[in-house]
Amino acid sequence: MYAVIRTYLGTGAKQLFELLEERKADVEATLRTVPGLVSYTLLNTGDGGTSVTVCTDKAGSDASLKVARDWIQKNASNINANPPIVTEGPVIVQIK
Repeated sequence: MYAVIRTYLGTGAKQLFELLEERKADVEATLRTVPGLVSYTLLNTGDGGTSVTVCTDKAGSDASLKVARDWIQKNASNINANPPIVTEGPVIVQIK
């Protein structure tokens, strides 16, 4: 398995996460199209937020980055949020 963590801070991050919360059904439906999706978590930190995506392999995680970027460009480009800080790597332990 492979995970991607996207952290949004600074300009527009709070507004972006307010929109993501309002549109959570659409966000969920969009992320479910990612091949090999194992789990997706979106958390609001008050001044921005973080998403954690786990996929069966790196190809799925790469696809999740594109899906997220495309959704934001289509639905939230007017917010002009700073790009996310992206951390990614193979999963060592996952407890369900």
